[in-house]
Amino acid sequence: MKAVIQRVKKAQVKVGERVVGKIGPGFLLLVGIRRGDSQKEAQGLAEKILKLRIMADEKNHLNKSIIDANGELLVVPQFTLYADTKKGRRPNFIKAAKPKTAKKLIDRFVAELKKSGLRVEKGEFGARMEVELVNDGPVTIILTQERKKP
Repeated sequence: MKAVIQRVKKAQVKVGERVVGKIGPGFLLLVGIRRGDSQKEAQGLAEKILKLRIMADEKNHLNKSIIDANGELLVVPQFTLYADTKKGRRPNFIKAAKPKTAKKLIDRFVAELKKSGLRVEKGEFGARMEVELVNDGPVTIILTQERKKP
């Protein structure tokens, strides 16, 4: 699994004219699922994001987690995070999980985030979405949660 975390002052995602998710200060999470990912990766990535200290403290240092800051989370599924551009000019998405599997893992990831008690919103899986955000910082982090090899 891979996530692009953007610290935001606010963000929303629309499908057509309908707002399907909207948050105030917190994280916009663009999340991609790779073939072979499992619930274990979903749980591990959620835990890492919740504990990541990239929220500002009173001195504007990156010392607080999203939990410490009582922030909000907006999860947007994005299979294009697993684009392979090594050959040619058209990305290959063979590394991305099939939609049925990816949807289950996105739902599991969201459920893990919700266990924190924070407000969690999400985009609509498989839909063409418009994402609007106001970056805070800007602070942008890319995390990858991979299976450990035996």
